[in-house]
Amino acid sequence: MTISEKVAYLKGLADGLDLEKEASKEGKLIAKIIDVLEDVGFAVEDLEVEVEALTDGMESMAEDLSDMEMVVFDEDDEDDDEGCCGSCSTLDDDDFFQIACPSCGADIVIDESVLDIGEVTCPNCGDKFSLDLTDEPLDEDKPEE
Repeated sequence: MTISEKVAYLKGLADGLDLEKEASKEGKLIAKIIDVLEDVGFAVEDLEVEVEALTDGMESMAEDLSDMEMVVFDEDDEDDDEGCCGSCSTLDDDDFFQIACPSCGADIVIDESVLDIGEVTCPNCGDKFSLDLTDEPLDEDKPEE
């Protein structure tokens, strides 16, 4: 039984008792209380309808987001256990490398195709810098003779 049905029952019960709604103070009070309960019942039913609509919308959005994650990250739910967010596991692949921007120090993840180009644009600060792909150690890393 809904709230509106319960209020309608109370209204019918009050009418059946032949309360003197206009003459007695108690009758006036009961009639006003029932009117307020009726308004509250309608408001609660409206809220229940809105909550159900919002819940359906949120469930639909969650499904859409899940579909988008599958497309963007191209991963299954099973891969989520591999890293902190699933995408962290790509840093372990041989095709990806992590370097620090010499300008701002931000960590940048690049793939092998960027190494072939030899130049990187930092997504954080926008500076371009070239990559030195030689196997020779830097001057400060060379052993002293």
